[in-house]
Amino acid sequence: MNLPENHDQKRKPILSIRGGSKRFGGIQALDDIDLDIYGNEILALLGDNGAGKSTLIKALSGAHILDEGEILFEGKKVNISKPEDAHNLGIKTVYQDLALFGILDVTTNLFAGSEYTRWGFLQKKKMDKEAQTVLSHLKTTIKSLHQEVRSLSGGQQHSVAIGRGVFIGHEPKLIIMDEPTAGLGVKQSREVLRLLKELGQNFAVIFITHNLEYAFEVAQRTVVLCSGRVAGVLDMAEANHNQIVSLMMGVDQVVGENV
Repeated sequence: MNLPENHDQKRKPILSIRGGSKRFGGIQALDDIDLDIYGNEILALLGDNGAGKSTLIKALSGAHILDEGEILFEGKKVNISKPEDAHNLGIKTVYQDLALFGILDVTTNLFAGSEYTRWGFLQKKKMDKEAQTVLSHLKTTIKSLHQEVRSLSGGQQHSVAIGRGVFIGHEPKLIIMDEPTAGLGVKQSREVLRLLKELGQNFAVIFITHNLEYAFEVAQRTVVLCSGRVAGVLDMAEANHNQIVSLMMGVDQVVGENV
């Protein structure tokens, strides 16, 4: 597994959406979305329930197909019509439910569906070695790779889910984290935020959250959605809570220069 160097890719969008729209019957879930996502940054995606966050990330991960608009990846127009398309581009999504197998061990969860085999036999030692490399990269310590995942802390389980979704298979370029701190206690949330910061040093990361404090802590920019439209694109160093809440409620609209 070759991990990328920390190159500064600012100002060079790794992914762009132009005129992205999606309808479900009479509901306009996404309405003429324009968006740029850059390398080596964490972009917080904020918005109230029904604002379009889930539809947007599903369009990027291949679960939905845009009705209108185009997606550019590394400057080239791409067609993302199924999860495999996103995966092959290096777009990795870690969903809120984690989808781990609680009674199976860490290595088995990391390589579920992507096992190393030779002559029909699992290459367990090779998988264990790479599993340890993945966890070391995430700076996560687990007592044993052979313990059941259900025995791990919430933060450790997120590490396993991130490791599987991000580092196994195609090299990641854009990582989408869907509400990774939802349902976690303070200590476990702190561990997940640490993981996010680690990922943001090497990759483009989209961080979907309802927690403004966490968004301010880890993100460099934020995109606020309201009723399926981009209400604002803000530099987190210059934004404030009231401004973001107003955008989420549709009271104001501020589109920054980085759209």
